Amino acid sequence: MSLAYITKLSFVTLLFAAVEPFAQASHRPEFQLRFLNGSSQLRPSYDYVIVGAGTAGLTIADRLTANGESTVLVVENGDIVDSPRIKQIYSGTAAMGPTWSYQINSVPQINLKNRTTAVLAGNLVGGSSAINAMMTVRGTSEDYDRWGSFFGNNSSWSWNGLLPYLKKALNFVPPDPAVAELVNITYDASYWGNSSGVYAGWPSFQWPGLTTQIEAFRDMPGVEFPPDSGAGKTGVYWFPTFMDPKQVERSYSRTGHFDGINRTNYDVVTKSHVIKVILEDGIASGVAFRQKIGNATTLTTIKANREVILSAGAIHSPQILQLSGIGPKKLLQSAGINISIDLPGVGQNFQDHPMMFMSIVLANFATHPSPRDMFGNPNFTDWAQELWRTNKTGPYSMGIGNAAAWLSLSVISPRFESIAAKLENQDHAAQLPPDTDETVIAGYIAQMKNMAASIRSPNTAFYNHVLSGAGSSGSLINLHPLSRGSVNINVTDPFNTEPIVDYRALSNPVDTEVMIEFLRFTRRYFFETRLKELIPRQVQPPDYVNEPEDLAGFLAENLSPSEFHPSGTCAMMPRELGGVVDENLNVYGVKHLRVVDASIMPTLPGANTCQTVYAIAEKAVDLIKGDSNSAEHLDTHK
Repeated sequence: MSLAYITKLSFVTLLFAAVEPFAQASHRPEFQLRFLNGSSQLRPSYDYVIVGAGTAGLTIADRLTANGESTVLVVENGDIVDSPRIKQIYSGTAAMGPTWSYQINSVPQINLKNRTTAVLAGNLVGGSSAINAMMTVRGTSEDYDRWGSFFGNNSSWSWNGLLPYLKKALNFVPPDPAVAELVNITYDASYWGNSSGVYAGWPSFQWPGLTTQIEAFRDMPGVEFPPDSGAGKTGVYWFPTFMDPKQVERSYSRTGHFDGINRTNYDVVTKSHVIKVILEDGIASGVAFRQKIGNATTLTTIKANREVILSAGAIHSPQILQLSGIGPKKLLQSAGINISIDLPGVGQNFQDHPMMFMSIVLANFATHPSPRDMFGNPNFTDWAQELWRTNKTGPYSMGIGNAAAWLSLSVISPRFESIAAKLENQDHAAQLPPDTDETVIAGYIAQMKNMAASIRSPNTAFYNHVLSGAGSSGSLINLHPLSRGSVNINVTDPFNTEPIVDYRALSNPVDTEVMIEFLRFTRRYFFETRLKELIPRQVQPPDYVNEPEDLAGFLAENLSPSEFHPSGTCAMMPRELGGVVDENLNVYGVKHLRVVDASIMPTLPGANTCQTVYAIAEKAVDLIKGDSNSAEHLDTHK
């Protein structure tokens, strides 16, 4: 079986080798980017000033400057970086870590044995899209309908309202038919677009053991198999990778919305640290940023003629608002910052996807090739390396994976109703810090009532298990954590330090119950399906750890509060529910100031966040253009 598989894949790679050599995948390659390395080259003002050259920021800048009429400056804290590690697809994790991320650690987590966690946020042109695992996944329809529900039934923030932007954001390239046939990859191109410079592509190889893992889910009652990862459904499915299929390299906001663009109305300045938004009589009129050149530090103020747009991410957008005097009154007072707008929700509602590692090994898993052959089979490794050297095909074209389970709690747990009832009847205010503002509490209550309904629903995914194609399990992700943390300025030195990040992991005890159900379901998947014939053996947690209190202890010692998807800290919710921005992404109480990044998500989608951030940015562009084209920039703030 394995020889036939390799033979077929070799034939596929020969087909690739027969076509013309891979061309440079940049767009408009005859142009060079207008890139500024010093503030002296800047205009005194721009129509739009965007803070953050990341996933959202570069998308917005590209779209707003495309017609040549609007001028845009993007101010980026990091540098422009060219590295093989960023381009590399294989493993999906080569660019992760501290090299191109801000150097931030969370505060000790009380419920995790006082462990701290690295807070990964991209600090370079391209932002976190340059260093993430390239998993191209979107949430279910309920994830996006939930956002709009906080505003009522007619909100455009819904599955139907966001789907056109999810499609516009990416250029979908189908998998190679021969590879798709070998492992039964299903997809439906109607859920995708093909006009973006950011690609959703597929590797030229898949591990045959993935079919074994996928088919075993058919033995679990209630598990569905949607036709495409973009269908907005829970289930087990294949999903693409953020990769340019011609170059076989990472595709991200820089390659899609920055490289090769030469517009005199589109400027980017790097190594520039924004310290505040300039406010004049309640209007955002520009930004102030500092640059360090040698031993000298310069402070520059740039005027925004139309808008300031914060796209600095869920860690730094709330920090910049707070430094600008927009945020919780008590916090700003304790930092000695003049209060412009008392907006209690800024920096609150912090969410990320918690994850843990569970190890179950299949002793009789004999399907080859498998991921282990990349390390333990020299002949296979030599073959894989030769394919890659010849035409960038084979196993080295694979990222972290392309198949996973995204399942509802009603499918994975027989206790889902009692868990939902417990959450529903909980004292929600008691799950937040004692000094939490009443509007933030009201927003949390609204979220938890919605989450209780979602626990009962078959179409909100809570459980995520990425399949490896090897004879073992791996990481389990909680897609809808119920605990809420915060990202606040360091009041002792707010302008010269990173913000204080507190996940408040497992502060809502229902999270512990939910993740215990993850462990139990994963065990049933291995021991009560066709996989039992392969002699599973549980390694971590040890198979004798079964009681709820013991499993809770395992979580406290092993859970990570972050899958590197920080979100929610400038929530798009009504102001009376602790919201920071309205449905047009305008900051409450301030004119001409928007936030466009993962911080506006009121609740996390049940998916990796990158694809959703692209869609948010695409929708924001239409909102911005709509305001610009109207006879009067309407003020809808309270």
